[in-house]
Amino acid sequence: MTTAQNPYPVRVNASLDPPLSRWLWLVKWVLVIPHYVVLVALWAGFAVVTVVAFFAILFTEHYPRSLFDFNLGVLRWTWRVHYYAYGALGTDRYPPFSLGEHPDYPAHLDIPYPQHLSRTVVLVKWWLLALPHYLVLSVLVGGGWWVGQPGNNGWGVSGLLGLLVFIAAISLLFRGSYPEPLYRLILGVDRWSLRVTAYAALMTDAYPPFRLDQGGTDPGSLPVPSGPSPMPLLPEPAAG
Repeated sequence: MTTAQNPYPVRVNASLDPPLSRWLWLVKWVLVIPHYVVLVALWAGFAVVTVVAFFAILFTEHYPRSLFDFNLGVLRWTWRVHYYAYGALGTDRYPPFSLGEHPDYPAHLDIPYPQHLSRTVVLVKWWLLALPHYLVLSVLVGGGWWVGQPGNNGWGVSGLLGLLVFIAAISLLFRGSYPEPLYRLILGVDRWSLRVTAYAALMTDAYPPFRLDQGGTDPGSLPVPSGPSPMPLLPEPAAG
């Protein structure tokens, strides 16, 4: 598993935000239309910025900071909408129209700015190196998942993820609760998708792990234990 001692730099955190409405998910597709309209334009800009960043990395080994911050903002905005709508249904709080980080919103994404990126890896990471992940995610998320596809805002909700979210919606409708194990699994799939999106968008050279880090807390956000692990206590010898 990914551990706090060896965290993946793309950190995706979220918290289940009860109480969740039994019925609001039925109309969220209408409520998020304004976001989708804006995100189509933002993802078009994301694609252009990624191309510019490709050449910048190729010649300078640096991702221009302003371009990096813009693409990070697009991913944050998309993740909040995805979390609110049919990528997780994890909150009923309407997502803000913003590229920035919002500490009070229950969905968060952070990627540290890379000081140096390989000009060799940039040539192959987004298509050849990421291809195995694309194949796995085509099953986990569905055929609608393609980095930088404006119509899908980065990824879709078909495939296994769509089925899991649908089951969560039915549970909300009839039981009024979101099953915790189901939530953990959904967040694991979302986290995997976002890690690969950031990698394919050239925002990190760290290769995404092939694992489901489930739950709302990203392992990289956990505190790193200080000092060596304590030795296990040995049982005392029995009295003779």
